[in-house]
Amino acid sequence: MEHPSWLRSRGQRDSGKVSMTELFFDLVFVFAVTQLSHTLLAHLGPVGFLQTSVLFLAIWWLWIFTSWCTNWLNPDTTAVRLLLFALMLGGLVVSSSIPKAFGDGGRVFGTLFAAMQVGRSLFMVCAFRGHPEQRDNFLRITLWLLLSGAFWFAGGMLEDQQRLICWLIALGIEYAAPALYFRVPGLGRSRTSDWDVDGAHLAERCMLFVIIALGESLLVTGATFANLAWTPAALTAFLAAFLGSVAMWWVYFDSGAEHGSHRITHSDDPGRIARVAYTYAHLLIVAGIIVCAVADELVLVHPDHASLAGIIAILGGPALYLTGNALFKWLTRERRFPPLSHLVGLALLALMGGWVAMAHPSALSLGIGTTLVMIVVAVWETRALRKGRAHGLASEA
Repeated sequence: MEHPSWLRSRGQRDSGKVSMTELFFDLVFVFAVTQLSHTLLAHLGPVGFLQTSVLFLAIWWLWIFTSWCTNWLNPDTTAVRLLLFALMLGGLVVSSSIPKAFGDGGRVFGTLFAAMQVGRSLFMVCAFRGHPEQRDNFLRITLWLLLSGAFWFAGGMLEDQQRLICWLIALGIEYAAPALYFRVPGLGRSRTSDWDVDGAHLAERCMLFVIIALGESLLVTGATFANLAWTPAALTAFLAAFLGSVAMWWVYFDSGAEHGSHRITHSDDPGRIARVAYTYAHLLIVAGIIVCAVADELVLVHPDHASLAGIIAILGGPALYLTGNALFKWLTRERRFPPLSHLVGLALLALMGGWVAMAHPSALSLGIGTTLVMIVVAVWETRALRKGRAHGLASEA
């Protein structure tokens, strides 16, 4: 007796709608993002930046790979729901081990992460049992993840530098695999046409993750402010952090998210856009939000001064965010250059770096400065786009 299909039906009304099961699954990553920001804050330095970056890249890869899979899977079937619930349980344990991933929690993080990656891909091989091309695609993916999984597992058994090296190799394998089309000797390589994603669904999934990260940033700001005396410095830092988060929302959601969704939905090769614009470019956007959350807490708690690592976080968070948005919009709008507003914003942040070297401003002054930069970018882009639309309508008339 044949099992009911675990795959979505394409082309029907609401067939690409994000389900409540997927939204429930995403709640785990609210916790993961919080753990990452707190871990970076607790280990603010070169080693801490590197280690937290490794953990963030792993968490992002776990989430985005699952989002690709649920783009094909039907979350209303029992088997798929059980898969997502199992991944939720694993994700909670992995997220819980983040603060100690380079200590006593390394075995749990490495072993469970590898098991989740490989197990989910094997499920996809079974789900596509009647679709040879897609089945072979996920068979190649599984083989790549088995290779990286060996390094995740080995790294968890080792300590200190050896663990870091193993996990960096594992990340290199996993991040290089899509760029190499999961090429496997004897099995060939995948094609972007094999990745026939529902563009609107994947775009919405990434929008939701950006909202998760921005929401976590606001939670950090509110929780930190709640424990402070309402001094002029604290109130100013709180307002700057809030306005900065609003400006970040505006930069992404005012036009970029909608344009990206429209572009991938109407593309002849949505897999190519999904791989570059959503899988890779979005990790910079989310990383920028997480670092900005750390920076906001630093400015709130220590408005008068910041260490070198703190200054890097205050300037680096907005830089990562603007870089990710610039790449995303460049890739989805088919323009010769990234948006000028974003390039100017990055230039202003670079000038602020020079200001730090010459004048040694306070952390609060830097925080206000980065918020102003984000506001300038948001206003500039909004005005430019509205002027462009008005000019287009006038031309058509």
